[in-house]
Amino acid sequence: MNATDSHTTSSADAFDNPKILIDARESTIGLHLNELWNYRELLYFLTWRDIKLRYKQTALGAAWVIIQPLFAMLLFTLFFGKLARMPSDGVPYPLFAYAGLVPWTFFSNAITNSGHSLVGNSTLISKVYFPRIYIPAGAVAAGLLDFAIASVLLIPMLIYYHVAVTWQFLLLPLFALLGTIQALGVGMWLAALNVKYRDIRYAIPFLVQLWLFASPVIYPASLVPPKWKWVLAINPMTGVIEGFRSSIMGTPFDKSTIILSVVVTLLILLFSFFAFRRVEDSFADVV
Repeated sequence: MNATDSHTTSSADAFDNPKILIDARESTIGLHLNELWNYRELLYFLTWRDIKLRYKQTALGAAWVIIQPLFAMLLFTLFFGKLARMPSDGVPYPLFAYAGLVPWTFFSNAITNSGHSLVGNSTLISKVYFPRIYIPAGAVAAGLLDFAIASVLLIPMLIYYHVAVTWQFLLLPLFALLGTIQALGVGMWLAALNVKYRDIRYAIPFLVQLWLFASPVIYPASLVPPKWKWVLAINPMTGVIEGFRSSIMGTPFDKSTIILSVVVTLLILLFSFFAFRRVEDSFADVV
């Protein structure tokens, strides 16, 4: 076989047995909003599943949603309202405490449940492909039902304490939305961390406890000296809780605190979303 025939044979073999060269390139992280839209119905099913599992085989069912903030309000009223004489900006302390506990209880439960959601759904993650972001999002969305049920108790409390409802009550859903976005951002980040570092499941209760005392739940934001008020305002839950209270009781809004809470919440959401998408592909390998 001469050189020409050898070259012809090699060319034929190349066409018959093509070789694929995989070139490693830097991956890019995108929003992939079209993918999220295509799987949008999955969010409903995951949310409804979490709601059913939460109250499965419970004697009191949804009553636990009210019992948790109600008993916390009674304890806070006794120790902080009666014994410590904690100020409450001229509002009856039980109403003041419960109005702060409703959004806080939703937020703390949402970040706890969403933080554990990926590890708790390891079988689903390893077998089926779908946007993993819907797992912590479903855990947060399931808490909205609890949030709505717990908020109903505010109506008889307003009547009992003779607090008139003003036009500001219409802004209540906006602060509920702000709290939901914040819970989603923090929950996504904790869920992604929990997959790789299982210490996070022990750190979440500690984080929630510290965050409670760093938020104006049992004390008013006006109690903080003016020169340190910006430190409290950096905590995005401050704007949610204070805005929620003002909407219910018709007191003036602290606009600067609310604006700062909105900015910080959006930054947390964007950071958590991109961080989550960056490590999403590795969940099935390590979960």
